[in-house]
Amino acid sequence: MQITVLLFASYADTLGASSIALELHPGATAGDALDRVRSLANGGRESLPERPMLAVNERYARPEHVLASGDEVAIIPPVAGG
Repeated sequence: MQITVLLFASYADTLGASSIALELHPGATAGDALDRVRSLANGGRESLPERPMLAVNERYARPEHVLASGDEVAIIPPVAGG
């Protein structure tokens, strides 16, 4: 199945894009999509926030949320303010 991943802040900077299309296996989760994005960024352990917020089709979701073909997953790094 194909999904679209929206990238923000350090994820967009690291991958050089604001969105990417991913092909995932049926039954894949939002966490699987996050893992795939991390693998595209060569692991990204140093430059990517470890626990971003996830949204599926504009609604916050847990990593175990099962995706459907055509879903849009947003990876939202934590934001700090002052």
